[in-house]
Amino acid sequence: MEFLNSGKVLPAGLPFSEAVRVGNFLYLSGQMGIVPGSTRLVPGGIREEAKQALMNIRTTLEAHGVTMRDVAKCTIMLADIGEWPVFNEVYKEFFEAPYPARSAFGANGLALGGRVEVECLVVVGAG
Repeated sequence: MEFLNSGKVLPAGLPFSEAVRVGNFLYLSGQMGIVPGSTRLVPGGIREEAKQALMNIRTTLEAHGVTMRDVAKCTIMLADIGEWPVFNEVYKEFFEAPYPARSAFGANGLALGGRVEVECLVVVGAG
């Protein structure tokens, strides 16, 4: 097991790793719509937070030598499941068919008062 932290998105000192590699799998911690290097959410609500969360995922993946095409599964947590259609619009800007497997659910509160959190499972060397 390898614990990975690129320092490109999450601020130092958080009690979890950015990602953990186990064999050919990369387990990403949930990403929120934070300004890289901070715990400050981007302004603009669900659309902007979703966009930033997915940009943070892309940055994290690239830092560890993989791409969005290597993502096998995402789990989406939404503060309001009614915002699911808006999230989907943004999601399609970052992924293309065939899309990763995915689950989404409404949560009763997310860290930092965020609207969305996204975690992914990635296959390393999927080529």
